Amino acid sequence: MLAQGHSRRAIARHLGWGLNTVLRYANAARWQDTIRENQPRPSRLDPYKPYLERRFAEGCTSVTRLHGELAAEQAPVTYGMVRAYIAALRGAPAAPPRTPTVRQVTGWLTRPPTTLSEEDRTGLKEVLARCPELDAAAGHVRDFGGILTDRLGVTLPAWINAVDASRLPGLTGFALHLRRDLDAVTAGLTLDWSSGSIEGAVSRIKKIKRQLYGRAGFRLRRKMLLTWADGAR
Repeated sequence: MLAQGHSRRAIARHLGWGLNTVLRYANAARWQDTIRENQPRPSRLDPYKPYLERRFAEGCTSVTRLHGELAAEQAPVTYGMVRAYIAALRGAPAAPPRTPTVRQVTGWLTRPPTTLSEEDRTGLKEVLARCPELDAAAGHVRDFGGILTDRLGVTLPAWINAVDASRLPGLTGFALHLRRDLDAVTAGLTLDWSSGSIEGAVSRIKKIKRQLYGRAGFRLRRKMLLTWADGAR
């Protein structure tokens, strides 16, 4: 409308806007410049709002008493300020509980129950009560944790059958994959022997090889491996 030659006052009358609004749009170089941030004005009560919120949460809702407590601390606030803020607190809806993340729920399920705090136990109980499938999965996870901890490899086939019957996504696939090498998995969950130290040594050798690839000959690599082996002993 400006490009068509209309005046700003004519545009305001045509759109039914205030003249200041039309001027703000007309003078804006970008559309972002037309947005006015409605930030609350600072108040003398701002430094004392956390104190009022804490006392309100403790059950003290008397405006007279709260104003008296602030006045005793020489706070530059009026009775009306305190009354308006307490009225806002009374009308504020209760904050909804935080929804636990997937990482939190996974930690609750996989960690030993004795290591969970009281808050974690409460959160886990609420989550399991809302989802029967997750409750069933939690039972299978706890059973598998017992097999790992107590080396009850002989009970692994029964655990796999129970998980297969539950038809739980993800967990069923994991259990069925264990059948592909059941003897080795059963031995790992039964015997005290472990190849962990050897796997660690192999990983260390591969790391050194990657670090020296294309930079050193066989003699230097051999020296580094022997030096590391002596240090390990």
